[in-house]
Amino acid sequence: MPALVLLGAQWGDEGKGKATDLLGGSVDYVVRYQGGNNAGHTVVVGDQKYALHLLPSGILSPTCVPVIGNGVVVDPSVLLSELSGLNERGVDTSKLLISGNAHIITPYNVTVDKVTERFLGKRKIGTTGRGIGPTYADKINRVGIRVQDLYDESILTQKVEAALDVKNQILTKLYNRRAIAVDQVVEELLGYADQIEPYVADTVLVLNQALEDDKVVLFEGGQGTLLDIDHGTYPFVTSSNPTAGGACTGAGVGPTKISRVIGILKAYTTRVGAGPFPTELFDEDGEALRRIGGERGVTTGRDRRCGWFDAVIARYATRVNGLTDFFLTKLDVLTGWEEIPVCVAYEIDGRRVEELPYSQTDFHHAKPVYETLPGWSEDITKAKSFADLPKNAQNYVKALEEMSGAPISAIGVGPGRDETIEINSFL
Repeated sequence: MPALVLLGAQWGDEGKGKATDLLGGSVDYVVRYQGGNNAGHTVVVGDQKYALHLLPSGILSPTCVPVIGNGVVVDPSVLLSELSGLNERGVDTSKLLISGNAHIITPYNVTVDKVTERFLGKRKIGTTGRGIGPTYADKINRVGIRVQDLYDESILTQKVEAALDVKNQILTKLYNRRAIAVDQVVEELLGYADQIEPYVADTVLVLNQALEDDKVVLFEGGQGTLLDIDHGTYPFVTSSNPTAGGACTGAGVGPTKISRVIGILKAYTTRVGAGPFPTELFDEDGEALRRIGGERGVTTGRDRRCGWFDAVIARYATRVNGLTDFFLTKLDVLTGWEEIPVCVAYEIDGRRVEELPYSQTDFHHAKPVYETLPGWSEDITKAKSFADLPKNAQNYVKALEEMSGAPISAIGVGPGRDETIEINSFL
């Protein structure tokens, strides 16, 4: 049975939550493999809307096991708050599994994140201020706190002391902040231990055994390809690998186990936070996309920057992820435009460039080269098959597919769970 990776093919916010939830009824495990509560998924079930930040979207499916893998960074207070909110709404969260090797976002990670970003001034990266980057930095510097450390007070205390030896020097001498007390942090973290313990497991073993038993496992990336620490628009990126390779390291499953990689594409493009964005619109069209598409960050609450579809970054996502399929979302938002521009290449210093430039300087100077496609005015939210779409909408989808380099196997025509056209089955 297949192991599938589902990830964002742009800058995140493409609608991964809906796609994951749609597949959730057909898979046995849904796994978050990177990121933390800086990601946001909105899932609409009937007349209910759920905003998930840390939990896998599959937690809303009663038939699958949601897993937080070792590559995720976990804020215990956010985790427990999110679980409590779902329980209050009647969602069963008892199947959740959390890797004992996942790293903990500590209070001092959040403090460092906020003061560092403020200190950068005009050079701000656009961090969410939730401690994600500093937690990954601690992980790489080998002073991180893992979930399993909550169950050995001696080890936990030693690790917090080691981390704060340096951080308190930075906070007091560089940022003129108070030092953080070791005992206070240890006490707060230990307070979460009993509440989290029922969920903690050796998720690497669980997932590999599941695949050996012919179970279907879906790996869910947060953020998007262009926010990948290695392959994104550095330094305006997240601190982990939402690309397909991150699923292997972030969940402990070998690459030979993965059979399909599905990229989520929005029918236009959005971005939250700072960084280059060639097709960004600053006119009435951009405002209309934002308003009609409800483009506000699920986690940050910030308005998303909006622009036309960028085929250059779609091709790039196909290449670096080895995409086998696309799920095109929010096609309905484009209803009403007489003509729809699509970016097919960039102009950089008078040169036409059809692939994403590796140089940060070139990408910052990239200007979109557009081709215009005819739009449609018919309501498409009730379409159940590709043939139900207006001819111009069909042509738009076909053009995006040809430009992007992988087949579009599903199309979102509305926010609801059932407002999806399935062209090719993902399973």
